[in-house]
Amino acid sequence: IVAYLNEPNKYTKLGARLPKGVLLVGSPGIDTFNLNDQQKIRIAFAKGYAAATNQPTTEKRPSLFERIRVILFYSILIILILNIISTLTGDGDGITTAFPLASKYEVSSEDVKVNFSDVRGAEEAKEELMDIVAYLNEPNKYTKLGARLPKGVLLVGSPGIGKTLLARAVAGEAGVPFFHTSGSEFDDMFAGAGARHVRQLFTTAKSHAPCVIFIDEIDSVGAKRSSSQLHPYANQTINQLLTEMDGFKKNEGIIVLAATNRRDYLDSALLRPGRFDSEVYIAPPDLRGRKEIFELYLSKMKHDPSIDIEYLARGTTGFTGAEIENMVNQAALYAAQLNCLFVSMKHLEWARDKVLMGPAKKSKLPDFETNNITAYHEAGHTIVRYYTRDTDPLHKVTIIPRGQALGFTAHIPIKETYNRTRSQLLAEMDVMMGGRVAEEQIFGTDKITTGASNDFSQATKLAANMVKQFGMSDKIGTRSFQEEEQDAGLGFVRVNNISPTMQEMIDLEIKQLMEESYDRAKILLKKHAHELKILAETLLHFETLSADEVKSLIEGRRIH
Repeated sequence: IVAYLNEPNKYTKLGARLPKGVLLVGSPGIDTFNLNDQQKIRIAFAKGYAAATNQPTTEKRPSLFERIRVILFYSILIILILNIISTLTGDGDGITTAFPLASKYEVSSEDVKVNFSDVRGAEEAKEELMDIVAYLNEPNKYTKLGARLPKGVLLVGSPGIGKTLLARAVAGEAGVPFFHTSGSEFDDMFAGAGARHVRQLFTTAKSHAPCVIFIDEIDSVGAKRSSSQLHPYANQTINQLLTEMDGFKKNEGIIVLAATNRRDYLDSALLRPGRFDSEVYIAPPDLRGRKEIFELYLSKMKHDPSIDIEYLARGTTGFTGAEIENMVNQAALYAAQLNCLFVSMKHLEWARDKVLMGPAKKSKLPDFETNNITAYHEAGHTIVRYYTRDTDPLHKVTIIPRGQALGFTAHIPIKETYNRTRSQLLAEMDVMMGGRVAEEQIFGTDKITTGASNDFSQATKLAANMVKQFGMSDKIGTRSFQEEEQDAGLGFVRVNNISPTMQEMIDLEIKQLMEESYDRAKILLKKHAHELKILAETLLHFETLSADEVKSLIEGRRIH
């Protein structure tokens, strides 16, 4: 980060975007930067990037401009205090209602440089919102037949999937006033302020109709009403929102777009037709969508034209658009760091591993015993994957620590998968068991390590889903068991309504699936003990092996 601050042009000339933030994770009391670097980063966050790169890090005497700014700050503070007093004494909605709210919520068309051509990998959602834009641009075409314009569209999808990007595309193409706010902006430290903010937003929108209101993270304001006494005024906010969207007074010409990644938290009254007439679920992009997203972001970078975009798309199953953008940007930053003239496949492979597993150490650990165990652990995963049918092909295996993992085995699917068979799930479970089985087989039960904890966690979740949700257990049958939400008075809690007898049967089935998987991995690794030994020893020497190199070793050929 300090290098980015000192030499920004070195990185931006390839088209890279400087990182917006870094999360440092470590033990208390660890100094990560020296004092000069800390001061630069403080200025970068407080005054913006340019201040950190251009201004000295020593303190200055306040200028006349800064003194005026302090005076303005206290003036605004006094106005806010008067506004609070006005609100608490019941004198209307407070002094701030005298100020125009359009500037607070309205998004200028000049500020939005996104349109539907910039949205990739979400065609169904894009088509739905293009219809909304058509309604706004030609309302008479629809109303002359007696149709009612939609009141609202709810965008549902995981974080980074592109909900806000779609809303920005609507703002860029709608040709009508566009108002944007977040659910958390309705919160306030004073009772009843949330409902007041909702009224203010819709009052402003009515004066600009026809228009679009976009509420991001609507679950912050539209959550299920509760009998909790901790936040008794939270219900007032959601009630006001319900009234504004479809109450006694009609809000003609206002279309509400809302985004959430927690649909199950929303109040059922908010989801009914007449408030949100349609829900658009935005799934992670498929293979074609990921290819389009890679093409979009690589077109903004200086890159090697021979980059295999389809291979990248196959290796990023489950990635959202934001994750792909971050991966391409990380590759560009890495290329600039190495003083390369363009982004290549090597840089993108490095960035993919960083996004999936975290930053890599420079090399394997200096402890031979730990590296030896890790090599056999990863070789165990690799051998089981290589010899087990219905698994995705190996991509590479490494013992270089990355993130919190001492090593990892990566795979890339041959094609896009939309559902999984029972044999595929069991095969993946066998691969998860391969690491611990290899440790036990080579070093004995007294020398097994904690390295398999994540493998067992993933295998347990997989087995539990097979038994409780997928109907893949003969004893449990095709019943589905899921936790339900109940109002506990202090908020909603998830309750498991499974009887003790049934829970015991489920636990036994999960245990049996995992034990059978462990036994299959044990039989396979005993059969291929020679290949396991060769692969582990070669990993200790080379640290990272590609799929082709692993195949050569297993087939008895040397690698160089």
